[in-house]
Amino acid sequence: MKTILVVDDSASVRKLLEDYLTQQGFRIITATNGQEAIYAARHATPDVILLDIMMPHMDGFEFLRQYRKEKQTPLIIISAKEDETDAVLGLELGADDYVIKPFRMRELLSRVRAVLRRGDATIADEKIFRIGQISLDVAAHQVTAHGKRADLTPLEFDLLALIMSAPGRVFSREQISEKLADSGFAGLERTLNVHIRNLRAKIEKNPAEPEYVETVFGVGYRFRAE
Repeated sequence: MKTILVVDDSASVRKLLEDYLTQQGFRIITATNGQEAIYAARHATPDVILLDIMMPHMDGFEFLRQYRKEKQTPLIIISAKEDETDAVLGLELGADDYVIKPFRMRELLSRVRAVLRRGDATIADEKIFRIGQISLDVAAHQVTAHGKRADLTPLEFDLLALIMSAPGRVFSREQISEKLADSGFAGLERTLNVHIRNLRAKIEKNPAEPEYVETVFGVGYRFRAE
């Protein structure tokens, strides 16, 4: 049984999510703020985290900053704030997806199942890609960059595996979104740009001048060919 940590300062929201997701076969634990969530996540090891932003004591952004130093658990932000800058900030801090309140329960369930699929590393066969100083082991779900392990989120891993599977090939933003749909990617093009930026920060020596994840202006992205 998969465990979901619901972090929200609203008792009604926590109850609503707990009742619905329990009916869908999940084990639910809850927290009312970021501080409680840090403790709960360390002791319950959730498979997915649903995280509100505006909370007392420790908000969702600060929770993300601290928790991403420890683990890469799939995480979906759920927030009433519709400002796009909040979505981008959440993604930059390591969130996998962003859902605006009020949301449909079926939509949220779909997003939860999507990040679980990504977390299970369901891309294709057991393969190891090695190009330059970058190595990706699909079976082990592990990436090494410049001799050091790179801690990628599940979505970043799937994105890197996709472009490394065909070095030199240009993937348009639309193609990347479509290819990763099987792994549960449901984001918009603008959020894809954020994930690319986060990926570069983790595998490139100089993210400002990427050596491996190349931008083809007006088209999309490619991984450097040998």
